[in-house]
Amino acid sequence: MLDHTVKKFDAELEDIRSRVLAMGGLVEQQITHAMDGLARGDHQALDAVVKNDERVNRHEVELDEACAHIIAKRQPTAVDLRMVMMVIKTITDLERIGDEAKKIAKRGLAIHRGDLSSMPRIDLTPMAHLTVAMLRMALDAFARVDVSTSAQVARQDREVDAGFKAAMRQLITYMMEDPRTISSSLELIFIAKAIERIGDHAKNISEYVVYMAMGRDVRHIGIDEMEKEIAQNDGS
Repeated sequence: MLDHTVKKFDAELEDIRSRVLAMGGLVEQQITHAMDGLARGDHQALDAVVKNDERVNRHEVELDEACAHIIAKRQPTAVDLRMVMMVIKTITDLERIGDEAKKIAKRGLAIHRGDLSSMPRIDLTPMAHLTVAMLRMALDAFARVDVSTSAQVARQDREVDAGFKAAMRQLITYMMEDPRTISSSLELIFIAKAIERIGDHAKNISEYVVYMAMGRDVRHIGIDEMEKEIAQNDGS
């Protein structure tokens, strides 16, 4: 009877992990479609991103309920409890990434409904591609409970931050030199900030994996210290 209960519990945890990865795939798709729609001026694609945010929200609610059910019914401890807590934290960050993708789509619609003749020439796509790569790495680490990529994701977040600062400087220069660009530049600043926030959330997810695997909260200790702790864990 006990063996049956344990197997059922393991199956419930695996089901939740699979559903988190499905939610992550949807969120990644939302980012990609939002940036593609922005680049092409595709109103239909951008509208679809806005509407599909409801699907992301639904995933979060359903997974939240599933986690609450497991905690109440199974009363998990130690590693199993950390697993459930990691899921709860991860889906919150995924939902917020979905919100940022929706913001990109809304700002993209505003830009393409305005005067494109005064649109600043700036390409935010490389920064967006980097955040998508970070999200993929974080979700892969989540799937395999692999802490080795966590510090790498954190280092990439520094690149995203640098890209955001460079974009800000460029857009401020545009606005100072040509007031006609102010409206579209402000929209692009909001989009750049949304991309930067996606990177932050991807980094958060990678840090939850370290908590799951090692029982150590590495959110505020710095990258060098994180790498040291991960190396010590691998060597132990």
